[in-house]
Amino acid sequence: MSLNKHIGVVLIITLLINIISFNVVKGEENTTDKSDIELEIESPSAVLMEAKTGKVLFEKNMNEKRFPASTTKIMTLLLIYEAVEKGKISWDDIVTVSEHAASMGGSQVYLEQNEQQTVKTLTKCIAIASANDAAVAMAEHIAGSEEAFVKMMNEKAKELGMKNTNFVNACGLHDDSHFTSAYDIALMSRELINKYPEIHELATIWQDTIIHETRRGKEEFGLTNTNNLFKWYKGANGLKTGFTQQSMYCLSATAKRDELSLISVVMGAKSKQARNSEVAKMLDYGFANFAIIKGEPVGKVVGSVKVNKGSSPNVNGIIKKQVQLLVNKNMADEKIEYKVELPEAIQAPVKKGDKIGNIIYTFQGKEIGSSDIIAEDSIEKASFNTMFKLILKEWF
Repeated sequence: MSLNKHIGVVLIITLLINIISFNVVKGEENTTDKSDIELEIESPSAVLMEAKTGKVLFEKNMNEKRFPASTTKIMTLLLIYEAVEKGKISWDDIVTVSEHAASMGGSQVYLEQNEQQTVKTLTKCIAIASANDAAVAMAEHIAGSEEAFVKMMNEKAKELGMKNTNFVNACGLHDDSHFTSAYDIALMSRELINKYPEIHELATIWQDTIIHETRRGKEEFGLTNTNNLFKWYKGANGLKTGFTQQSMYCLSATAKRDELSLISVVMGAKSKQARNSEVAKMLDYGFANFAIIKGEPVGKVVGSVKVNKGSSPNVNGIIKKQVQLLVNKNMADEKIEYKVELPEAIQAPVKKGDKIGNIIYTFQGKEIGSSDIIAEDSIEKASFNTMFKLILKEWF
C-alpha cells in the first residue's frame, strides 16, 4: 500500500472514531439524571419541601419577606382545625356574621351582616373559594375579635419557627406590615397537612354550593376552587392560592405520590400560568429524584421479655414508632436496618404500652433514629396460686 493510501485510511478511521465518540457523549448528555440539572425558577421566591421530614429540596430566596395575600388563610385554617380538635368549637356551631366580617372586599362569598352559617360551611368557603368574609367571621367566632385571632396567628407562627412572618389580618388583604416568606408558608402548610390531612378533602373540591340565609330568603351561591392544580397534576391534593396587586401570584401546592409528600411554594409569580408551571416544575424535580423508605411497621413484635412474678411468664415487645427516611431515588430499594435492645427480665405488673426497651434504626451504617419498644399486653402480678402452678410447671 502506498504512503498516501495508508495516510488516507488512517484519516478515515480517525474520523469514524471521532463520529462514534461524539454520538456516545451526546447520548450520555441526553440521559443526564435530573438531579444534576439546576432548576430555573423565575418567581422571586420559591421553596420545595418534603412534608414528613421538613427537608428543603430546592429553594430560591426562601427567607425573603414578601406579601402572602390569601396564602395567609393556611394559618387561619390551621387554627380552625386546632380549635375543633381542642373542643373549643365544633363543625356544627352556628356563626353569626358581623358587620366587620361582611365588609371584607376581595375574594368573598358575599356574606351579609347577621347571616348565620355553620363552622363547616365557612371553612369550606375559605378552603375552596378563598373567602375573606368567611375567614374573618371564623376568626371572630374563635377568638372574639379579628385582632385577638391575629395574636393567635402570630403566636402559632412563632411556635412553628416562622421567623420572617408578621400577620395583621386573618385573610391576607394587603397591608405593608403583613408579610411572610416562602419557607414560612411551607412550614405552616406542613403543620396543617400533617396534623389534619382531612384538609385535602376540602382542598380538592372543584365546585360546590352553599345556601345563603339572607333577609331576601334562601339563595344558592356557587363555589369554585381558586387552585386548579389538582385537576391536571398527578398526585396534587392542595393547598392554597393567593393574589393581590402587591403580592402578585402565590401558591402553596401539595402533592403525594407513593409515600413521598411534597410542598411546593412560589411567591410573586407574574401570572397564574407561571405560578402553576413553576410549582409543577419543582414537584417534578422532587418526584424524579427522591423517595421515602420506611423501617419496620408500628406494632411489629420484635422480641419477648421474661416477666418476673407475672401472671404470664413473658410479654411481647412491639415497635411504637415507625421511622421514615428521605433518600435519593437510586437508593429506594435499600433497607433500613435495626437493632433491638431488650432486658432479660422485668418485674410485674406491666401495663400495655409501657416502655420495655429500645429499637435503634440505621441506614448504610449510620444511626438515623430510634423508637421505644412497648409492651403488647398488660401482665398482672401473679397470685400465690398462679406462682405455685408456675413453679410446679418449671420443676415437673
